[in-house]
Amino acid sequence: MSEIDIPHHHTVGVGAGPANLSLAALFEAVAPHRLVLLERRPVSTWHPRLLLSGVRMQTSWLKDLVSLVDPTHRLSFVNYLVSSGRIYALINAQFNVIPRREYQRYLAWASEQIEGIEYGVSVDEIGFEEGVGFSYESGGRTIARSDHLVLGLGSVPYVPPGLSGIVGDDAFVPEELTGRLPDMDREAPVSVIGGGQTGAECVLELLGHGFTDVTWLGRRPWFQPMDDSPPANDFYRPAYVEFLQQVTRETRRRLIEGQTLTGDAITPGALQSIYQANYDGMLRLDRYPLTMRPGRDVTSADRDGDGFVLSATSPIGHEKVPARYVVLATGRTATPPPLAPSLTELIDHDDTGEMIVDSDYSLRWKGSDRNKIFVQNRARYTHGVADANLTLLPVRAATIINSLFERDVYTVRDAAPSVVWG
Repeated sequence: MSEIDIPHHHTVGVGAGPANLSLAALFEAVAPHRLVLLERRPVSTWHPRLLLSGVRMQTSWLKDLVSLVDPTHRLSFVNYLVSSGRIYALINAQFNVIPRREYQRYLAWASEQIEGIEYGVSVDEIGFEEGVGFSYESGGRTIARSDHLVLGLGSVPYVPPGLSGIVGDDAFVPEELTGRLPDMDREAPVSVIGGGQTGAECVLELLGHGFTDVTWLGRRPWFQPMDDSPPANDFYRPAYVEFLQQVTRETRRRLIEGQTLTGDAITPGALQSIYQANYDGMLRLDRYPLTMRPGRDVTSADRDGDGFVLSATSPIGHEKVPARYVVLATGRTATPPPLAPSLTELIDHDDTGEMIVDSDYSLRWKGSDRNKIFVQNRARYTHGVADANLTLLPVRAATIINSLFERDVYTVRDAAPSVVWG
């Protein structure tokens, strides 16, 4: 591709997950410019290997790609249901929260109608040149340039260093569980490490497939349910995000760390299903197929013949847990952005090494004022616990669009909070 043939866009989003899909949907409705999303996967997908049996969303279907800022938008979840002919069936099924597979289908439906998504494009490096803008390299060549950049890269499974040495055919992350099930011995001991929602879903999947010796280990004092109460949900609204911008960085971090269980915990429905499945198993086997071990920090693991021995600290000391298979539901970490070193040097970082994110989700950097870098899902300690999930996708996208065009293209309304935060 010659220099003259390299396309130049107003804005490029790297990644086509829910965050950037929300941005693209709202962008195309109001902007005369071209926004392009570059996605490494060949088709629209969203955690496809975590669509385990019966898993549910943790957020309301009202919190879709667009409705919180533009409820008349053609890509709303309600329009998707009407277009698919399933709106009455879903209503009559009386879900408290919709199946995760339904949300995946909604995202695929929306992505089919959004222009400018380029699939199968792996961005290897993003550079910047004053007067030219951002450049995107793939396979050793520059494939596009843009005035502005939005990073929407999502996350990848995280395995602690003390457990990374056992990863293989019999010790794996949750995304691999479905593919491993057919070859696993149902009566062999299985350990699930991780006391969050994904760990809970893996436990349910194992019990549902007839495994009879499952151990579930989590670091927290008990397998804690998510707080979905009205006061907890006040953290997931624009008024609270606005409040956070008014306090010091130290105060903000302290507040946000205290709100972890409003999102990073287990849905009560999942816990109830686990307890009921375990009880049913006890009636069938005369013993519980699942043993739960909270308050355990699994620090290391060693191979032992065909299996493993896990080393964990407990409330009363240290213990060893034998396992034939290990599911490492040990969390996720942000995907590293493919920024060229020369671009990374221009970005301001705080004393922990994190990129500094301003109130409009733009990065603070030393580049031209004419070129902006925005990040999605990277602002937990500046914008609160809502930034890490799907709750305020369209609000964040609207904020980015308003910043791009330096005017209120969208009005974010949150005029009736009953809580005075400060």
